[in-house]
Parts: sequence; C-alpha cells; structure tokens
Amino acid sequence: MVRRRDGVPREGGRKRLTAQDWADAALTAMGEGGLAAVAVEPLAARLDTTKGSFYWHFANREALIEAALDRWEQKSTEAVIAGLASEPDPGTRLRRLLTEASELAAKDPLEVSLPASAGHPRVAAVLLRVTRRRVDYLAQLFAELGFPPDEAHRRALLAYTGYLGHTQLAHAVPETLPDGEDGRRYLDSVFDALMAAAPEA
Repeated sequence: MVRRRDGVPREGGRKRLTAQDWADAALTAMGEGGLAAVAVEPLAARLDTTKGSFYWHFANREALIEAALDRWEQKSTEAVIAGLASEPDPGTRLRRLLTEASELAAKDPLEVSLPASAGHPRVAAVLLRVTRRRVDYLAQLFAELGFPPDEAHRRALLAYTGYLGHTQLAHAVPETLPDGEDGRRYLDSVFDALMAAAPEA
C-alpha cells in the first residue's frame, strides 16, 4: 500500500511530492489513456521527478492504481455529496446534484474511461462501490420527497442511467446535446420528468 517517509528533502531543491500528487497524476493519465496509461516512468516525467520518488510512496503500480481510485471516489462522489449537505430541501439538492454532476462529468474523462477499464478487478470494485453509493444517495433524496422505497430506488436508477448516458454523449458526440440556456432547460426537463406524479410531502 502507501508508504510515507515525511521530513526527507527532495534532491535538487524541487518540491517534495506527496502520494496524493502521484495519485492525481495517475488519474489524469487514466482520463487521457485509460488504465494502460498509468506507468511509472511517464508519470515521473509528467511530475518532473524520478522513479525514486514513486517508490518512496508506493510499493508498486497496483498500489498507485488503488490510491488513485480511492482519490477519484472521494473527489467525485463523497465530496459532491458532502457539498450538498447544507441544503435542507431534498428537491433542491436533487436538482443541484443532477445539474452540477452533469456539468462536471462533461469535463471529466474519468467518468467514461474508468467504466471502459471495468475488466480490471480494482476498477470493477470501486465502480461497484461508487455506483451503489450514488444510487443509494439518489434513492434517499427521492424517499425524502415522499416516494415509497421501491419507487424511490427505481427513480434513482432512472436518474443515474440518464446521467451515464448524458455523460457518454458529452464525451463521444457533444454536438448532440444542447448547450448554454438550452442545456439548462433540458436538464430542468429531466428533473421534471423524474419528479412527475410526486406525492404530496
């Protein structure tokens, strides 16, 4: 796993890199070229350092991949959910989540490249965990809006599959999606469809 030896200066006066620096660089590489793009020497060149810096923090490439995936899970899911916690109204939280997540995913190639690497056991495990967490959170919002548990879960799945399809289009054929004010109206219509026949709170 990750090994840290804090307090040791880098040679040549360069900034001492952290395990998080390496994990972020690995995520950038995954977004650009999939899992195969995570290789120590190219990442060291990207970070303007040596392979020795890598082995200071990680035992091997698999440990780096695990750290990078944990970082992605934290940034793309847990931090997003935490950022909505201060909003008391579940309907507003749901609308914000759908809008902000769709806009962020359109800029983040990892939302497409990671599912394409689902054959890797570590990637498969984190995708399953993240998907369950996201769908469960959506189901919680629908339940707070008054939907019974089964219906809340069904609508959560519908919302999430819609998000995945939107993300795929945003990266593969972005010209098929409305942008600007039209894009905002489109996302509003998605929200309205998901909320159709909502029971009275």
